[in-house]
Amino acid sequence: MRAVVTVTGTDRRGIIAAVSGFLSGKEINILDISQTILGDQFAMVMLADTSVCSEDFLTLSEQLSALGREIGMNIRLQHADIFDAMHNV
Repeated sequence: MRAVVTVTGTDRRGIIAAVSGFLSGKEINILDISQTILGDQFAMVMLADTSVCSEDFLTLSEQLSALGREIGMNIRLQHADIFDAMHNV
């Protein structure tokens, strides 16, 4: 299944490494990534393939939210089709 991971918050070193390392550890492949820094604010959107991941989607979402709290960021996981529908209204 394809999923969208969004990461936002105050920029600092190691954000991409922390999130991509977490995803890699869960056997999640990053298909595409876009990131930008606006002033001191960091924003990243990743398209990921979760089809090999053994975690259920809700657990994975909760784990990413917890990772976000650990690194001082807001991390959100959504099904790609829901993300697309929300942004194509």
